Amino acid sequence: MNIYDYNVPKANGEELKLADLKGKVMLIVNTATGCGFTPQYEAIEQIYEKYHDKGLEVIDIPCNQFGHQTPGNDAEVTAFCQLHYNTKFEQMKKSDVNGENELALYTYLKSQKGFEGFGEHKLASLLAEMLAKEDTDWDKKPDIKWNFTKFLVNRKGEVVERFEPTADMNEVETKISELL
Repeated sequence: MNIYDYNVPKANGEELKLADLKGKVMLIVNTATGCGFTPQYEAIEQIYEKYHDKGLEVIDIPCNQFGHQTPGNDAEVTAFCQLHYNTKFEQMKKSDVNGENELALYTYLKSQKGFEGFGEHKLASLLAEMLAKEDTDWDKKPDIKWNFTKFLVNRKGEVVERFEPTADMNEVETKISELL
């Protein structure tokens, strides 16, 4: 299996076939509308506008699994993003990224790039402390830890990078520009 074998449900009920994105660079991100990291939408939109014509696609998958920070329905999520962040990229259907109902795409992504830490971000220790209360082995599992975890896929369909929500968005942009 490779990335092009997966489909993602769109908010409008259609399917996005990742095979249709062959030759593109993809940034796949699980998002939330009421999270401390939600302002990353602004940077993601800027990156999208800057690089879309060069071959970048953003796959935005709203998720309500982390602190129930995406309470609205799909239409409300899209309206929020367009109103507050002027997003032009399409939001997918709100979906799970961990657990028994997770999107098959996320099973694949996590098998390609596991969790490697939150880095030096000011919220790294807070996130680690919070996650350790739920599971003492949290840091040894590839699961998505929080909203705004990003996977970067190159033009060949290879998952080349995983960015935790604490990653610097300038680093994300640099990696994207290197692939385009």
